[in-house]
Amino acid sequence: MSNTAPAGAFTLERERQELVFRATRLVAREIITPHYIRVRVQGDGLVGFGPSGHDDHIRIFFGGPETAGAPFGTVEQLRELPSREFTPLHWGEDWLDLEFAVHGDEGVAGVWAANAPIGSVAGIGGPRGSLRIDGTPDGWLLAGDETAVPQIRRYAALIPDGAPARILVEVADAAHEIPIDAPVAVEYVHRDGRVEGSALAAALDAIAAQDRPEGSVFGFVAAEQAIVKPGRALLCERWGLDPERIVVKGYWKRGDAGYHAPHGPGAQG
Repeated sequence: MSNTAPAGAFTLERERQELVFRATRLVAREIITPHYIRVRVQGDGLVGFGPSGHDDHIRIFFGGPETAGAPFGTVEQLRELPSREFTPLHWGEDWLDLEFAVHGDEGVAGVWAANAPIGSVAGIGGPRGSLRIDGTPDGWLLAGDETAVPQIRRYAALIPDGAPARILVEVADAAHEIPIDAPVAVEYVHRDGRVEGSALAAALDAIAAQDRPEGSVFGFVAAEQAIVKPGRALLCERWGLDPERIVVKGYWKRGDAGYHAPHGPGAQG
């Protein structure tokens, strides 16, 4: 089996977006698993929101209970709020759905998602740009931990029925498996008390060169920053994929709450 993808089958194209700041309020919360929450924010500022690509990130500025019912004021005041980068999941005329991995009382984002009163404010900045798959890959590999699930959902929606694909998601255990709509069965990898990312890394290490689908393959791997090395070892070394047609990211870094991954084709943490 050849490891060379047909040239031009698909490319990853980055599209710039106008940077816009939008004021929203929390209007709904859904507990998906004990440590995974979906929220909906709503606001007139979201009219016209809609990234043009398939992979993008926005910065969410969190207002706590003390700001419930209060306006943001200026963009400068908005920027002073604690913030983190997230993947927008679904959106409509004036609403946006977001998902959060929650780890007890750790992390401003998870605490806000789990505990902020309905009506609390949240600012949305961006996205500055979007990554678009131009064309259709012949095969797919999507892998990540809980933080990557929103982006895995968006990529999974692009996979044609019958296309060869594997989707691996690392979670704490069976009770924390996050339902994902996809044309193939999702393979859940359980940490079972091990350090985050180690179970997913082991699963990637177990995928052999001969497991590569035929043709041009798109690969996406994202989890704790240490996943970059095993992700690239599989996709670039064993499968021989073009680094410009994959996305491998450290979405977060252990011990660094403010870390955010670089963007673009082949991005590395």
